[in-house]
Order: sequence, then C-alpha cells, then structure tokens
Amino acid sequence: MTGLPPNRCVQCGLAAPTPPLGTLAFCCSGCRTVFELLADPSLAPAAASGRSYAELDDVAFITEVGTPLPGGLVSLEVYLEGVHCAACVFVTEKVPQLVPQAREVRLDLARQVATVVWSPAVGPLSDIARMLERLGYRVRPLRGTSARELRRVEDRRALLRLGIAGAIAGNVMLLAFALYSGAFADMEHGDREFFRWLSAGLSVPAVCVAGVTFFRGAWASLATKTPHMDLPIASGLFAGLVGGLVNTVRGTGEVYFDSVCVLVFLLLAGRRLQQVRQRKASDAAELLASVTPGAARRVRLDGGVRRIEEVPLERLAPGDCVEVRPTDPVPADGTVLTGSSELDVSLLTGESRPVPVGPGAAVYAGTLNRSRTLEVQVDRVGDDTRVGRLLRELATAPKAPVVRLADRLVTRFVVIVLTLAAVTAGVWLVVDASQALDHVMALLVVTCPCALALATPLAVSVAIGRAARAGLLIKGGDPFEALAKPRGLRVFLDKTGTLTEGRLRVEQVVGDASLGPVVSRLECDATHPVGRALAEAFTPAEGSLTDVEHTIGGGVSGRVAGLGTVRVGKPDWVTPEWRRHALAGPLNDAIALGRTPVLVSVDGDPRAGVALGDPLREDTRATLDALRAAGVALGVLSGDHPEVVAHVARTLGLEPTDCHGGLSPEDKRARIQDAVAAGGVVVMVGDGVNDAAALRAATVGVAVHGGAEASLHAADVFTTTPGLTPVLTLTRAAGHTLRVIRRNYVFSVAYNVVGAGLAMAGLLSPLVAAVLMPLSSVTVISSSLLGATFRKEAS
Repeated sequence: MTGLPPNRCVQCGLAAPTPPLGTLAFCCSGCRTVFELLADPSLAPAAASGRSYAELDDVAFITEVGTPLPGGLVSLEVYLEGVHCAACVFVTEKVPQLVPQAREVRLDLARQVATVVWSPAVGPLSDIARMLERLGYRVRPLRGTSARELRRVEDRRALLRLGIAGAIAGNVMLLAFALYSGAFADMEHGDREFFRWLSAGLSVPAVCVAGVTFFRGAWASLATKTPHMDLPIASGLFAGLVGGLVNTVRGTGEVYFDSVCVLVFLLLAGRRLQQVRQRKASDAAELLASVTPGAARRVRLDGGVRRIEEVPLERLAPGDCVEVRPTDPVPADGTVLTGSSELDVSLLTGESRPVPVGPGAAVYAGTLNRSRTLEVQVDRVGDDTRVGRLLRELATAPKAPVVRLADRLVTRFVVIVLTLAAVTAGVWLVVDASQALDHVMALLVVTCPCALALATPLAVSVAIGRAARAGLLIKGGDPFEALAKPRGLRVFLDKTGTLTEGRLRVEQVVGDASLGPVVSRLECDATHPVGRALAEAFTPAEGSLTDVEHTIGGGVSGRVAGLGTVRVGKPDWVTPEWRRHALAGPLNDAIALGRTPVLVSVDGDPRAGVALGDPLREDTRATLDALRAAGVALGVLSGDHPEVVAHVARTLGLEPTDCHGGLSPEDKRARIQDAVAAGGVVVMVGDGVNDAAALRAATVGVAVHGGAEASLHAADVFTTTPGLTPVLTLTRAAGHTLRVIRRNYVFSVAYNVVGAGLAMAGLLSPLVAAVLMPLSSVTVISSSLLGATFRKEAS
C-alpha cells in the first residue's frame, strides 16, 4: 500500500505504532510476516511446534472430514489457535498468495474456524497448515462436521417455516382488519370477496407448508394410536382452513384464516424457543474427539532406523508404538514400553495427584503426560478405549425418565376435545343442521390448544433465559419438575474441581520460610502440578543457580550460590531420615489431613516443610449447609484417595457412610444407578470425564464451571460461574418455575372449559371464537413473563 500516513499498517491499512524513521509501519507481526513473505516466500519462518501436519494429508481423513467440490477441489474446516483480532482475517485470507494449492481461506473470527479450499492435485493440505502456523496460527482439524451440517440444515428449515408463517400471518391479519371493519361499514361485495379469496390463497401455504409439521405429528399419532398434542392442533387447523374455504366458495359465513395463520406462527415460535438451547451430545465420536488428541506420533522402524511419523488418530491400530511427549495427552490405551513419567489422570479418574508410571504400566487415552517422554504400545484405540466406552454409553444410554405435566394432560385433553366435537355435531344436526358446522368450528377453534401447547415451552424458555443470567445453562424442562421439591432429593458431588478448586496450592509452611523464593526459583520451569504450585506460591529468588536436576517421582535439586545444594521434593527422596527431624510432626499432620508433603533441605539438612492441598471453594460450606437445611441428602463420589475424601467429609460435616473415594468412572455410574433404582430424585454434580457417565445416569446431571467438554454434553445443567452457589439457585428456582407452568395450565384449561361450554350451547360464534382464541395465548405468555423464577443468589 502507498500513500498511507506513517501510523498506518502498510499491509492492511489499520492503525499501527509510528515506526522509526525510514522503516515501514505494521499493526501486528502477522502483517509484517505477510508483507515480507509476499516479497520473498523463502523468508517464511519455521513452524514453532516443528509439526509436519502429515496427518492432514491422510486419504482416509480427508475422505471422512473433507467436502469434495467441483474442479477437483476439497473444502475442510480447521480450528486456528492464536486468532485475536479482525486483522487476523486479512492475514489468513492471504494464504492463497503464499501456497499455490490453496484456493481460498475464509476465517470465521467469532468461532476461530477457517474454511480451507485447496487442490490436492497441486499440493498437500499440510503445506497450508504449516504456512498458517508460520503466520502464527496453529491448526487443529474439526471433527463432527456432518452432524453440525445436519443441524444447520434442520435449523434453517425451521427458521424458513417460521418466517413464512410470520409473514403470512401479518398480511392475513391486515386483510382481516379490513373485513372486520367492512362488516360494520357496508363494504362492497366485490371488495369483500376479493379480500376473502386473497386471505384463502395466503392461508393455504401457511397451513400446508409452514404448518406441515403439525400434520405429520397428527398422522404419526393416528398411526401409532397414541393421542398427541399435534392431533387436536392439526384438527383445529384443518377445520379452520376447510371451513374458511367452504364459506369462501359459498360466499357466506365467516372465514377463520387470520386465526389459523396466527395459530401456526405462534405454535412454530413456541417450538423454536424450545429447540434453541444447548444440544446434547448425539455422536460418541465427537465426544471422544473432545478429550483425545487429533493425531499421534507413531514410531516405525525403517531399515533399522527409528522414525516418527504423525498420523491421524484413526490410523492407529493395536500393536503400534507411539511416542508421548511431555504435556501431550495419551492417544490410546496401552502399555508403557520405555521411559518413566507421571500422568495427570484427574480428567478420567478424579485423582488430584499425578500418578507415576514406568515400563509395564497401563496408561489410558485422555490422560496427560506431565514429565518425561514415554513410548507406549497401543492396546486399544478409538471407541474400544476406556474413555471411548464411557462416552459411547453417554451417546446411546436413555435418559432417566421424568414425566412432564403436559404429557399427563395431553392424552385426556385430545380425547375430550374430539369427543365434544362429535357430540356437538350430533346434537346440532338434530336441533338445527344448518348451524352444526359453525358450532363445531367454534368449538375446535376456541379449544384449539394453543395455550396448552405453549404453556410448558414458554415458561421453560423464559426460565432458561433467566437461569442463564443467573449463571446456569439448562438444556430442557426436565430438571424443573425433578428439582421442584428439594426435600427428599439426594445430591452426590464429585470432590476434585467441584467441592474443591481442582488445583494444588500451598496451605502451610513450617520451618525456615525464607527458603520459599529459593524453592520457587528451582521449580520455575516445572510442569508437575506440585512444582507449579510451589513456583506460584513465592517470588523467585535472584542469583546463580547451577546443576539443576529433576528426578521423576522424587523432586528437584540444584546448587544455589551462597547457600549450597538445595533439594525439594518428597520427604523420603530428600532424606530417608526425615522422620527423626523436628519437621516430621507437622508433615505427618499434613498427611493425615490429606495434604501433599514437600521437604526442603540445604546440604542434606532438612530446613523447611511445605504442605499442599486442593482447597475447598469459598462457597462450598455455605451452599451445602443451605441444601441440608432445605432437606437435601448429600454425598460425595470421588476418584481421589479415600483418606482425602474422608477428610473433606469431616470438614464439611457430611456423613462418612455417604462419602466414597477411590471410585472409577464405572463405580460412580453404578452407585448413581443404584440410587435411582432405590427411588426418588438423584442429582449428580461433577466436572470431569470421570463424572460423565454418572451425570447421564442421574435424574439430573449438573456440570460445574470449568468442567471437561464430555461432562457438559452428558449433563442437563451447566454452571457458567465458579462455585456451587448456582446449584443452590437451581434447586430453589425449580419450584418457582414449576408453579408458573402449573398456573399456565390452570389458565388454559379454565379457558377451554368455558369456551367449550359456550360453543356447545350455541352461544359462541366462530367469529367470536377466533377473537377469543389468541387471548388464551396472550394470558399464558403474560403469566410466563411475569412469573418469578430465577434470581441470582446474593454472594
């Protein structure tokens, strides 16, 4: 770009810092890189991670995830890490100028998802991925594209039907105003007929196109011999449309097109409100992709030479050997061949402390390598892994049955309405056959269950919206009925990340506290949770540090200038004689409280002790006390060590017999299933993959803030703010919401009883019925909006 002021980026024209005299201005490093690459592509820096992205070139992967386009092109969505501003859109869209096979790169800034279109005949996708990483954006392939596309198609169709119904309803209402006004002003016969026929022409597509979903539901109701809400809705729509068409052809009588069209729009709007919520997991493969890596480093021997190749997870097979580097997740279930390290298994088991592993140890997909590189022989892959089996159960297991109030009313309502219509027709055919159709029409229109159909979804939708503002995302209406009566509820809670913060923190220092900065300096590069906690607890000391050595399963040592050799780690590793030292008493007390002890020695002399623990969340005690006061029975199901769980139970005043530690994910699920089978409402509150199966098995599953994606899929409720206070809010507000729903039903049933009586007695004309019918919906809408449901708890 030329002619730009000195404080404008020469690449994109956005504001940029004023550069030194004689140099060019750039708003960000990405624009600088693109400018230089366009001038000389050989200047491209190497990818920071050193990844080859060879897994993206696998034919099976491209076939599964990619979308073929005309001209031999392929389109594929990838997630870009590092996207931060609008300029990133400009930068990424310049990739086709840098890589010849790239035809187009479109970035969705809000989702950080780039759609890449390229020609495999010209070059591989991995070249494009490496170029994107050189520009500062690490590439991650997206899975589950087909399912998302199907949902998008479904949503587009629903919105199209809603738009058609709304547009037609508005226009037909305008025509109805003209007809109603003309009835009192001697409208010309030709004008009247024109408006009636125009209304009829608009109403047919409103009912037969936008409202076709109700007729499909009615047909299914008849085919399965199961009375359904769609049956009287379809009957009312059909009767209103046919009656209006008959009277239009006859040129006499009332038409009901405005009521029919408005009814279709309101019902579709209600259903749309019910559908727009967080979707539950529908594909176990998508869940598995959320907790396992997208690629693995497979080790192969090529002519006796050891080679490592990156392959998609789908290409792994039992018997393969994979390399798992520090901070990498384990890609499959297997057995350690070489190397020793420590694994963070909290996502799978809930254990808050890392687990040491060595040759011969079993490891599981989804766990995180913390310390050293491992070589693992693959035993099970994909859905056959431990986490894969758990997540497959989440996608296929039926939800605990919660019977809605609407389901209890609808069967009787449908049968009663249709029976009353038949009785009305029979009576009036005897009394006055010319009035029979009008009275039946009035009955079906006035009792058309618009208000009854909207009673639950509107109240639930309003409550869900208010719950979101109070820190709760709720997937549907089932939790409201289940939690409406706190007394008798049984609530089981995970410990790590639910009752506690889910991270280690220094809770006690004994001995020479001045060694804290030295400890922080030694642990500043640690990846182990204990080391990170120690590094964050103190300000690192200055000065020379040499001979630093990390010992897996032990600790760290190093020589500090002016002090000597400092060792920090497990007491037995620091010095086997630590139990004879004065620090042994406080450290043993820490162990009894379920804390992790760390000993610090200088030149072999124990000088300080540190106790680390996973502290309780600030609101845990107050929330549990309030739940107990409301009559809720509480328990703990945790994968952490039983002694740690017992200490937490004592601290919170929970019954030891209701608090269990050392549980596997399968154990948690089994205990929840037993509790559900025993009767009553069972709530599970958790945050990890190890809780996901239990969340699904419970009557209501609640995933707390910061939880794993799989637990969010499995849960009915997700808290968007830290702590347990939203759980208390949920139990208190569910009763308020259910009372609003019941009040809506009282209004709608009372309206239908009065309206049906008047219509059967011949005191209600179809015109008046059409005017009254929307009033019931207005009443239900007002009741839902004015009802007190969710209020954010005072902190």
